[in-house]
Amino acid sequence: MRILISLLIIGLSGPLAGQHTEQPNILFILTDDQRWDAIGYHGNEIIRTPEMDRLAGEGVFFTNAFVTTPICAASRASILCGQYERSHGYTFGTPPLDKKLTRKSYATLLRDQGYYTGMIGKVGVNFEKKEEEEMFDVYESISQKNYHRLTGPGSSVHLHLTDHIGDRVSTFLRERPEDQPFCLSVSFHAPHAADANPDQYVWPERYDAMYEDIEIPPPAMSDQQHFAEQPEYVKEGLNYLRWLWRYDTPEKYQQSVKGYYRMISAVDENIGKVRRVLDSLEIADNTIIMLMGDNGYFLGERGFAGKWLMYEPSLRVPLLIFDPRNTQHNEDRDEMVLNIDIAPTILQFAGVKLPNTMQGQSLVPLVHGQDVEWRSTFFCEHLFDHDYIPQSEGIRTEEWKYFRYRQDLQHEELYNLHEDPWEDHNLATDPAFRKQLEEFRQRTDEFIITHSGSGP
Repeated sequence: MRILISLLIIGLSGPLAGQHTEQPNILFILTDDQRWDAIGYHGNEIIRTPEMDRLAGEGVFFTNAFVTTPICAASRASILCGQYERSHGYTFGTPPLDKKLTRKSYATLLRDQGYYTGMIGKVGVNFEKKEEEEMFDVYESISQKNYHRLTGPGSSVHLHLTDHIGDRVSTFLRERPEDQPFCLSVSFHAPHAADANPDQYVWPERYDAMYEDIEIPPPAMSDQQHFAEQPEYVKEGLNYLRWLWRYDTPEKYQQSVKGYYRMISAVDENIGKVRRVLDSLEIADNTIIMLMGDNGYFLGERGFAGKWLMYEPSLRVPLLIFDPRNTQHNEDRDEMVLNIDIAPTILQFAGVKLPNTMQGQSLVPLVHGQDVEWRSTFFCEHLFDHDYIPQSEGIRTEEWKYFRYRQDLQHEELYNLHEDPWEDHNLATDPAFRKQLEEFRQRTDEFIITHSGSGP
């Protein structure tokens, strides 16, 4: 089916006038469940992320970065293809990502243009038979299983999965062909919880003492009222069940959040190791580094754990881009940027033409300090068919958030984000905001029709 293109797209391809023309190396780092404020640079005074902070300070940090679908499978497909979930149609429980889309993913297009491409870590997307061989020269899909694993046959030494992925990245960099630019996609499993483990969060043992003497502040909106206001199918869902696993006592809350932070700090340490390898190989000055979270994450807000829902903690993620060739415009940007922008950005950095299937916008002009027309709205959705995760859809603008659950299309929520950034006061039932409610209903319906060919 022909994919219709969002009117929000800026049709950019190739390098900008006056910018570098040499093809750079590109290192794209994806973390799993890292929320927007789980990084020191963004104002978190507890978490220790010196390497991420350094990249953000030397590069461009996006203070308003979001995913269009807050779950790993759909979000990762969106990152590869530059499309909304409703367009690419992939999430848990669906057939593999259509090869018509993977053939136009950033990985395949770069490889076709002479890039040496790699994928290491958690892929999170199923491809049609052998399609990964068309996309990547090096493909190491590493399952989570246990975070601690033996280093080799007969070994008694355990290696944490985060360190293992860091080691594999270093090997890729050292063994790559030196006559080709590379694009390496690295996906850490951390800080995703080990759901089957009673402790949930599993960090390298050397981090046992980190944050030990710190008291983590309680989560926002953690009083019972905010949970009680939810529909029954939300209160009985996985968000509450996993809250029971992780946060239902003060002791478990302290242990879980500290564990979550320790896992991120371990990723941060491995980023530092990789940067030192880039330096040692004398390729750091031509290697762009991008870092993003695959979705947001609840740390007890509203009595929730996990992600999946349309609230800000679930949708917002960290995103930074460090281009070492760019020495004049390294500053924070506050435009609304999305996971569907990653593929167009990578392609433009490489000077490769964007396919007309991509619905995101290249971030390269923002990285280079340009003032460009930008989106003021995006669509958010969650279409995974699961008995304990309600499907939802909605619209977010710079000022407003609207969403509804697809179970009955009756429960709606509407927030003025300028006045109520934590989404505390649902205005959907307030007659004074009926006009805004009807407007966002209509805009949501129109997006669905445009991107799927059917109504809600």
